[in-house]
Amino acid sequence: MIKIEPTGESLGATISNVDMANLDQSAFDEIHAAWLEHLVLRFRGQTLDDTSLAAFSRRFGKLDNAPIGRGGDYPIPDRPEITIISNIIEDGKAIGGLGNSEAVWHSDMTYVDMPPKASLLYGMEIPNTGGDTWFCNMYRVYEDLPEAMKTRIVGLRCKHDSTRTSSGSLRTGFAEQYSPEEQPGEDHPLIVRHPETSRQALYLGRRRNAYIVGMSAADSDVLLDEIWDHANASPHSWAQKWAVGDLVLWDNRCTMHRRDGFDDAERRLMHRTQVQGDIRPAT
Repeated sequence: MIKIEPTGESLGATISNVDMANLDQSAFDEIHAAWLEHLVLRFRGQTLDDTSLAAFSRRFGKLDNAPIGRGGDYPIPDRPEITIISNIIEDGKAIGGLGNSEAVWHSDMTYVDMPPKASLLYGMEIPNTGGDTWFCNMYRVYEDLPEAMKTRIVGLRCKHDSTRTSSGSLRTGFAEQYSPEEQPGEDHPLIVRHPETSRQALYLGRRRNAYIVGMSAADSDVLLDEIWDHANASPHSWAQKWAVGDLVLWDNRCTMHRRDGFDDAERRLMHRTQVQGDIRPAT
């Protein structure tokens, strides 16, 4: 029988007694329900090849393909849905992306019309120290807002910047700066309702270049700074301390995540999949 052990924190659970190669519908339904309840699931001691990782990930929905670099090739040509996350350099070339970046709180790809609903990350080589991945429960962050702030932000929409990559570098074809009105990206409500649980969550994406639609740039920055200060100080977080063979699944619709730094002399290698969103974030 599947064993579900909550972390005891505001989110997260460890799932054991799972045979991913022979996962029937009843067992998957139990995992899916645990995911909606705990927001982040960790499967320890897994031995997965890319085909197995993609097959399990696809149980949650259609997968996005990995970003294509300037060379125009997928990291793994015969498995285009696998993204390599790594700081490893071989023959003078990085074998993956996001080596030691993404150290600030964020949700993935909120600058698109329908952001991904889930991501899965599989640990293959892990630094001896550092590199923990933190997750934050955005249901609880919203619930903890002062009532006056909840009322103030009802109906407000935030523009999510699309000019920068996850590592913070400028994407090809974009300018360094835009006016708030011309900032590329999609706008989404600050308060969203989860399409499967119907719970409300604060939906922030990333702080950089974010802009509240209809406000002056100065007023938008003041309000966003106040909201982000609240989120950054939230106690509703949990750290995934990686071990080789860990597979972590998180709900991108109601969590944010970040990663601690680590010694770049140590190797870190992970394979990642991303499940497409199927509905636009809404109140």
